[in-house]
Amino acid sequence: MNTKESYAVVTGASQGLGKAFAENLAEKKINLILISLANQNLRELSLQISETYDVKVHYYEVDLSIHENVLKLTDLLNVSFDIHILINNAGLGGTGKFVDASSNYINNILQVNVMATSVITHQLLPNLLKQPKAYILNVSSMAAFSPIGFKTVYPASKSFIHSFSIGLREELKDTNVSVSVVNPGAMKTNLNVSKRIEKQGFLGRLTLLDPNKVANASVDKLFKKDSVILVNPISWMIMNILPVWIKLPLITNAVKREMNL
Repeated sequence: MNTKESYAVVTGASQGLGKAFAENLAEKKINLILISLANQNLRELSLQISETYDVKVHYYEVDLSIHENVLKLTDLLNVSFDIHILINNAGLGGTGKFVDASSNYINNILQVNVMATSVITHQLLPNLLKQPKAYILNVSSMAAFSPIGFKTVYPASKSFIHSFSIGLREELKDTNVSVSVVNPGAMKTNLNVSKRIEKQGFLGRLTLLDPNKVANASVDKLFKKDSVILVNPISWMIMNILPVWIKLPLITNAVKREMNL
């Protein structure tokens, strides 16, 4: 397919897995629209990718936790670009006691993880349906397969993404748009994250992933139209085989070690 004038949209693109997705797609000569919060060096990254891979890169600094921002962004993208790939990677998490969480903290997780993913997909879907072939990749998490104490809202939001993706895939199965969902575990996005996860003990170290490897495997399987993309079979086995009464305290205790509780 000719992608010279069409674009891939990547949210949460400034670092970690989002950045790895952007670089992987650019290496395949796919033009990019990168979206991230302000003050995350998105302009510099966009210029670097454009010069390195000789592709067109546009960027937008947007707070996706604000519903009006999402609508304005998608309206702009629809009138400006042909889009054949959408990667909903932006997401918020966090660790702490639910009773101590602010209402803004809870709202932001739900707005970014659930609402922004759903609304961006909804608003850009007519554009995707106009293309010869199109792909949607939603980034869920291994946390989607189990509730977790001290992370309560995050795994619930990722369960939504997993279910939403599979349902939408079924709805669109007779169209040109293929929908996939990837469920990675924790990733080495930076030194602080790696150290925090390693505090969880053996389980944390066992499931820690490299963002570039996750992106490479995910994009490869996206183009093969895989439904559920697994990048860590060990994590998948733990999360799906163990009954909830075993895995819930097991994972929660690992999180408590991370929190030094």
